Amino acid sequence: MTQQPSELYLKIKERHGDLIEAVEALSKTARTSGPLDEKTGHLIQLGAAAAIHSIGSVRSHAARALASGATAEEIRHAIIVLTSTIGFPTVAAALSWIDDETENIA
Repeated sequence: MTQQPSELYLKIKERHGDLIEAVEALSKTARTSGPLDEKTGHLIQLGAAAAIHSIGSVRSHAARALASGATAEEIRHAIIVLTSTIGFPTVAAALSWIDDETENIA
């Protein structure tokens, strides 16, 4: 699965290339500055995206987690464990957004 940036992201990148370049560099530095592997990092970011109700980020990090070796089951579980923290309605919404990315994965 190839993750394509959203139209909004591409528009911001076109208009504010220096900003996006800095954001991408910060993201890379954060991911590589400690012992967590890429899959775990994306699962953590996925949970944070769900907590702030960011549809685009949930879809993006679900796709990135898949590309980093996570299974659809692991991705869904990363959200399920948040139920007592972020609430069932938010978890249900995130699961529906994740299904958009994982519908072809067992």
